[in-house]
Amino acid sequence: MRRSVAGRTFSVRHRAVLLLLSGLASATSATLPVFAQTPPATRAAAGDPYAAHIAEASQRFGIPQAWIAAVKRAESNNDLRAVSSTGALGLMQIMPETWAELRARYGLGSDAFDPRDNIIAGTAYLREMLDRYGTVPAMLAAYNAGPARYDEHLAAGRSLPAETRAYVALLAPALGSAVPLGGPRTALRQSRDWREAPLFAAREEDRQPATDRLQNRLRPPVPAQADSASGSQAAPIFLTRREGEGPQ
Repeated sequence: MRRSVAGRTFSVRHRAVLLLLSGLASATSATLPVFAQTPPATRAAAGDPYAAHIAEASQRFGIPQAWIAAVKRAESNNDLRAVSSTGALGLMQIMPETWAELRARYGLGSDAFDPRDNIIAGTAYLREMLDRYGTVPAMLAAYNAGPARYDEHLAAGRSLPAETRAYVALLAPALGSAVPLGGPRTALRQSRDWREAPLFAAREEDRQPATDRLQNRLRPPVPAQADSASGSQAAPIFLTRREGEGPQ
């Protein structure tokens, strides 16, 4: 996930973009978009080799299965042994120091590459961001840019990175903006220092302009709702981050 800067970065081997909006201009707007309350997708993609683990994590943390599957694919392209250039590990690309905190908190095993434990750890962080900020767009922004950076945005109006704005604008409609009900609010209750620490690490490729990354990295579609206005099918999405920003 991230580096020494508070926040988190999505380090990915391949990234794709779900072209749900009419263009990238709206994706890079200065403020977070507002979405209609659409029902969130609930199940992982059929045939996902880790569907059982996703279902368990979804049940444990109250995060829809499709959200977990989308993040997993964006992070590692389903590569169980994925290791980023900065050392992020496994399906959800978790940094070793963060893994140590999560495994102690949730009684996970010693192997960061274990698919079940890695998925549970990543899902716990999604739950924490949702509990902390209360909406899907805010959860995504904090997950992408990091809670410290998002807090600055809320408190002082500091602009979020273009990659974060594009990420929220493109992914939130796919997930649906309705907050899942009934989920436990017991995810990461670590100290502020830990919660603001990096979870994901950036790559050299993250230094490319956001527009280039969004357009050049396409991959298999993520479960998403069709655009009811245009009737077009949702294309793939992959997550990008700027070096030194975000919570990964």
